[in-house]
Amino acid sequence: MAILQAPASTMSSLIRALAAFSLLAGSALAAEPPAVTNAWVRATPPGARTAAAYLTMTSPAGGDRLVGASTPAAGAVEIHTQVAEGGVSRMARLAELELPAGEAVRLEPGGLHLMLIDLAMPLEPGAKVPLSLRFAGAGDLKLEVPVVDARAGAPHAH
Repeated sequence: MAILQAPASTMSSLIRALAAFSLLAGSALAAEPPAVTNAWVRATPPGARTAAAYLTMTSPAGGDRLVGASTPAAGAVEIHTQVAEGGVSRMARLAELELPAGEAVRLEPGGLHLMLIDLAMPLEPGAKVPLSLRFAGAGDLKLEVPVVDARAGAPHAH
């Protein structure tokens, strides 16, 4: 039985073509990340172990889901919402957050927010916190989020 062998130059051309196709296919599958505006983190007093981050996300065509977040400023970041039970308002953790196509989803005080848990240090006004948002379709989006004294009000879009 004879085994067919292609010349080495043909094999290397084929391997290069397959590698290029894989890169193109992978980048075509990654969705455009949601637009993020009005991002800020609430400043904390010394000794605080948690802080909240707020922002607005608008997903492009097709929508997406926020499935996680992380920052080196905290041990964990969770997606939270406010729920009322028996006349008492409390925070509840969400596994993910749906981002319908073209709709602005606002994370703001008294509602949806990102909870930064086990802070590495106090968050002082004027500082910036690196924050990575993980989307189901678009992958990771890295941000530098300003720390704001909530008494001074949240930053406004420009």
